[in-house]
Amino acid sequence: MSEKRRNDLRSIAIIAHVDHGKTTLVNQLLRQSDTLPEHMHLEDRAMDSNAIERERGITILSKNTAVKYGDTTINIFDTPGHADFGGEVERIMHMVDGALLLVDAYEGTMPQTRFVLKKALEAGVKPIVVINKIDRPGARPKKVLDEVLELFIELGANDEQLDFPVVYTSALNGTSSYDPDPKKQKHTMKPVFDTIIKHIPAPIDNSDEPLQFQITMLDWDDYVGRIGVGRIYRGKVKVGDNITVMKRDGSTQNFRVTKLFGFFGLKRIEIKEAKAGDIIAISGIDNIYVGETIASEDHPEALPLLKIDPPTLQMDFVANDSPFAGQEGDKVTPKKLEDRLIRQTRTDVSLKVEPTDQLNAWTVSGRGELHLSVLVEELRREGFELQLSRPKVIYREVDGEMCEPFESVQVDAPDKYIGSVIDSLSKRKGKMKNMESTGNGQTRLDFLIPSRGLIGYNNEFMSETGGYGIMNHSFEAYKPVVKNWEPGRLNGALVSISRGQSTTYSLQTVEQRGELFIGAGVQVYEGMIVGESSRDKDIAVNVIKGKNLTNTRAAGKDHAAAIKAPKKLTLESAIEFLNDDEYCEVTPKSIRLRKKILNTSERKKADKRRKHN
Repeated sequence: MSEKRRNDLRSIAIIAHVDHGKTTLVNQLLRQSDTLPEHMHLEDRAMDSNAIERERGITILSKNTAVKYGDTTINIFDTPGHADFGGEVERIMHMVDGALLLVDAYEGTMPQTRFVLKKALEAGVKPIVVINKIDRPGARPKKVLDEVLELFIELGANDEQLDFPVVYTSALNGTSSYDPDPKKQKHTMKPVFDTIIKHIPAPIDNSDEPLQFQITMLDWDDYVGRIGVGRIYRGKVKVGDNITVMKRDGSTQNFRVTKLFGFFGLKRIEIKEAKAGDIIAISGIDNIYVGETIASEDHPEALPLLKIDPPTLQMDFVANDSPFAGQEGDKVTPKKLEDRLIRQTRTDVSLKVEPTDQLNAWTVSGRGELHLSVLVEELRREGFELQLSRPKVIYREVDGEMCEPFESVQVDAPDKYIGSVIDSLSKRKGKMKNMESTGNGQTRLDFLIPSRGLIGYNNEFMSETGGYGIMNHSFEAYKPVVKNWEPGRLNGALVSISRGQSTTYSLQTVEQRGELFIGAGVQVYEGMIVGESSRDKDIAVNVIKGKNLTNTRAAGKDHAAAIKAPKKLTLESAIEFLNDDEYCEVTPKSIRLRKKILNTSERKKADKRRKHN
């Protein structure tokens, strides 16, 4: 007997490498469906509601929407393309029956294409391939389709998964077709919608059986508290029902459903009931976590726990105690910082916060530099001041052997820079797996490298390639630790010996000893890092010294004092610069670098003790 299905419903995830057009495609599906009022203006990248997402042009958190196409509701999940947020992709695959794999018609398959497709194939969902940006100059859709097929085979796709349908689109222009010829594109998303309806399986309708609903994402609302988002795999649920939560530790908890929410367009709407196949949000439980099952009280059966990717990188978040603490932020106490970090773990399951032996400091572990830097950026925008230590990878014992995280790195750069890139990645213990010419004077490199070898490498890479290189990397696996090697900054720092305002006169002298991070008229304190030394040692410098004024005028022509423009520190470049004895001080208005020990003489004594030990 064939299974009863809900033919009025489909659930899909849109997966791709960073910047291949996922969020733009979702916009077009919203625009061209029967979902939004005709008069409603839809912003570009409407699904990226977070300000940082919109500025950086990346999706950080998975977002879900539902669109109406004819008589069918299509649940759509826009997933992150960056590997730091890969845990989001993995969990979403358990909520959907199909995935739209989006690939740029020019760039082809990239590291994160492999990463997200691997997650989809492992989950057994039905893939649809969408070759996007078909109108892009240099687009090579047929060759890219061959690359995609090779990737499917390489990742062990079964015969059914290899028989994937293909649609060609320009999401930016809202056009699509079944033909790789850009001239055959039409201003419609109908081929995409029709392919979803035809090829993505409808969910099984077993709503007459006992309830099984699994939490896949967490949200937070100041009025209703923690909200669990997930899919109903079996049965139905109504507001007022008494149900059971099957906890991760094996215990159970009974509660009453106070609110249910469904999704339509860009809104979360209150609903009274839902059934098998529906994607819903549920509130009323304070301490629910990802992977836990909500079941009927009289038939409590747990679904298999969802795997959550463990953190691979950690940093210490320290309450700001610099001489300038409290001048720019309104949230400076250790208690406020601790409460905010713990609140973040309520919705970000890949984040871990632990106290340290140091007073007013917490170790925050995440999925990579981007994951942690996005959190820091959110904190500074909320008015927090804090200090950050140098990032460190997290080691793990595997089969009795100590291992560290490795990453797969793909580099695209002009041919003339490739030698320098190979040399620098090799020095960082990278092993080259592949090298090929991609035409137009460009070469592509594939490396496997310890994750700690990439800490602080981005700035060096951009210098080596004159700003023309593109580097993408994603977590590969834990492998045995590379011994007798510790990467670090090659150059020392220029460190201020006094507090005051920097002057052009003093900076003219200091800039001969390295590259400056500050200009004239900047307030500095003792122990603050004002630049990078040209030598491998730190240099103590005076940047507040003024010119002695006399009544005697020197012979010859006066010259206007001038210094080079200082290097502007971004949050990422500041974090990358750090050594173990340094902090990055972050406030709503400033990013500064400093030594952990500010006093010059005390720092010299500590350096001597460290060398003797």
